Amino acid sequence: MAIQFSDTVNRTGIIQLIEDDTNTQSTSTSSYSLTTKTRDINIAYSRYFVLAQQVEGRWQIDDTNQTDYPIITSNVISGQQDYSFTVDGSTVPNQILDIYRVELVDSTGFAKVLRPIDQFDVRGVALTEFMKNGGVPEYYDKTSNGLVLYPTPNYSYTAGLKIYFNRTPVFFLSTDTTKKPGIPDMFHEYLAKRPSYQYALRKSLPNMANLKQETLELEDQIRTYYANRSKDEVKQMTAKYRTSE
Repeated sequence: MAIQFSDTVNRTGIIQLIEDDTNTQSTSTSSYSLTTKTRDINIAYSRYFVLAQQVEGRWQIDDTNQTDYPIITSNVISGQQDYSFTVDGSTVPNQILDIYRVELVDSTGFAKVLRPIDQFDVRGVALTEFMKNGGVPEYYDKTSNGLVLYPTPNYSYTAGLKIYFNRTPVFFLSTDTTKKPGIPDMFHEYLAKRPSYQYALRKSLPNMANLKQETLELEDQIRTYYANRSKDEVKQMTAKYRTSE
């Protein structure tokens, strides 16, 4: 069952579930106010994505509330080797967490996949000397906030660089009401249970142990779901060789 962020009439929202678990209200004077609950829900939302991304296979997770796919493009600029980014191009920007594919269009309009490389792979030569002559890039090196292309492009092309990535979810505002999490309905409860457990832990509530157990069980279910959800692909079993010793 899908659970919306807040429903003060029917008390069926995530906020109201937290209130029931913690015996609190959402007024600003409450020991667990609406703004604080919203903060903890967003922290739980971030953790949900971490749990999923740790085990996801060939079907990458993304918040279904996003209005676009997790792909950004950039202009290829002649003589420019570094392409910086920290967020995607959404109206409310999301942090880019991981990159799993980079494509490039060459000067003739032919698109190809670039190969990842790291500076530790470049041995015996300075990075400034590695593939120093301009050309059509073959490799990309991921840095803290962008990509470094090798060799440096010697041509320009509009929207010629395409990056596929994982990103943060669409977080909630304390003023949200009918908005629902962009994850499978069966896991909406997690966004209430983890905040409830965290509050119970801070306040030493008597139901702290039960909330912890419920939270851990949901986390196990999340990992299991994302590790096994590509049912249309046959998993290959490979032999593991051992020595006779």
